[in-house]
Amino acid sequence: MDGIKNERIIEARKTMGLSQQQLADAVNATRQTIGLIESGRYNPSLKLCTAICKTLGKTLDELFGD
Repeated sequence: MDGIKNERIIEARKTMGLSQQQLADAVNATRQTIGLIESGRYNPSLKLCTAICKTLGKTLDELFGD
């Protein structure tokens, strides 16, 4: 992600009506981790990426693809 803000995750999370904490709880992560992913300062594992996608009803390409 190279420090680029991930607007796609933010938009998908807000569309689902979830706070960072609610998303974090759903994917067994911390709110801080979700914040870092959204700000582009953390590169999540594939397992966490797929959990986020499943929770938000999106594909890996839709949320994390170039």
